[in-house]
Amino acid sequence: MKKVAIVTGASSGIGTAVAELFARNGFQVMAAGRDAKRLAAIVEGSGGVIPWTGDLTERQACEKLVLDCVGQFGRLDVLVNNAGIYLRGDASETREEDWRRTLAVNLDAPFFLSKAALPHLQATRGTIINIASDWGLQGGKRAAAYCASKGGLVLLTKGMALDHAAQGVRINAVCPGDVDTPMLVTEAVHDGLSHAEALEKYGRDSPSGRVTRADEVAALVLYLASDQAAQITGAAIPIDGGNTA
Repeated sequence: MKKVAIVTGASSGIGTAVAELFARNGFQVMAAGRDAKRLAAIVEGSGGVIPWTGDLTERQACEKLVLDCVGQFGRLDVLVNNAGIYLRGDASETREEDWRRTLAVNLDAPFFLSKAALPHLQATRGTIINIASDWGLQGGKRAAAYCASKGGLVLLTKGMALDHAAQGVRINAVCPGDVDTPMLVTEAVHDGLSHAEALEKYGRDSPSGRVTRADEVAALVLYLASDQAAQITGAAIPIDGGNTA
């Protein structure tokens, strides 16, 4: 029987790369996102992918996604909490609504999705992979809400990993630095840079000399979902070209 994965934030960037890579490796994938048109394009290009459209900032939507996935495929083996937003600003600049929105997307949704998924993952001895950030391991300027949300996600990962290891559920976090995704393009526009200029500038800031690709992050996620990673739980793994070193 094929393994089943939920991937959130699947309509672009890292989420698309993960959903497509999982599908190519024999998974049945429920690809969740807010952009139905983009999700449809992923489904058209990848066998084994089912789209799911919704806003996961509400607990009920998180529960529905898990129930819809299990109803569709009969099981759940992997939950990839990838959906995220990045709103720039230090604490004095950050509006209350932006603070709450950032926490709702980046921390509340992974918590409620994980809570809903746990009984099914216990049955399959499955895994949760949270896409955090290198700014969840160290601070970043003018990103107070984002750093708080991703730091919280890293420690949620570690706490849950300890709680559920004996039940056979592994929980890890992947912590990318700059990745060549639409989020990076948005950041480039904010900085007055073209896409090419942003790749060059942000690449110079990395010890590796370049920006990470989305497919490289997806490959790490696939490994963590595999049986070869059976002894890895509670880890927060940077994939940032050496920034956190």
